[in-house]
Amino acid sequence: MIGRMSEVSHEPLTIEARPELLGGRRIGVLLSHGFTGSPASIRPWGRHLGDLGYGVAVPRLPGHGTTWQELNTCRWDDWYGEVLRAFDQLCLDHDAVVVGGLSMGGSLALRVAEEHPDRVAGVVVVNPALATKRLDVLALPVLKHLVGSFPAIGDDIKAEGVTEGAYTRTPLKAIHSFMKQWPTILADLPRLTAPLLYLRSTDDHVVDDATHPLVLERTGSSDVSFVELENSYHVATLDLDAPTIFDLSAAFAARVGGALAVD
Repeated sequence: MIGRMSEVSHEPLTIEARPELLGGRRIGVLLSHGFTGSPASIRPWGRHLGDLGYGVAVPRLPGHGTTWQELNTCRWDDWYGEVLRAFDQLCLDHDAVVVGGLSMGGSLALRVAEEHPDRVAGVVVVNPALATKRLDVLALPVLKHLVGSFPAIGDDIKAEGVTEGAYTRTPLKAIHSFMKQWPTILADLPRLTAPLLYLRSTDDHVVDDATHPLVLERTGSSDVSFVELENSYHVATLDLDAPTIFDLSAAFAARVGGALAVD
């Protein structure tokens, strides 16, 4: 099963495009993992797309896959800079590029699409975070100087025996840096004009239901598909609905990337 402890790898993933499988088109897909996670949470997703011929880049965001203490020294600009580096490389080598991600990775993908609407063919997000109903986050500006971390938010997975290998603690300075970007990303959503595939777990213990109505109401895209995942928790890319995510995103990337049918 995907994501079992023995199979967890925090290493980045890169797969070369195989245009012969996509009607001659070189279509790249950039996938970003979430906060305190690593490429392990989306590696099976990336491999599935790679097997179908897509060029895939799954970077490891700074401070991830090491220690939560190192992550606490990193900020939004570090993570976004790494995603942009991978995005720029894909744009050089491919005819079309789709960006996507899980949780904070989805938020990063939305930001890329806002700032580079002319270079993004489509956006796929799984349980992105841009808002919350939790009131305790209001104390983060003070708490982050008093307490280094809170208990973990990782491994919210319904399937038994599956792990994403996330940190056991949530670093507060780092997560506050992420949350401070939420108003800007939300305000700039009208700039997102690429087709959008939004997949959301109906039972998510990490990201509540405050984000998705804001994204769906404010996006500038006229091509939006919203899909509810009814048999997964937050890390849906490793959960029971993972095959649905893989299949829908592959079909979406083929459509927006202009892939031709291959006999």
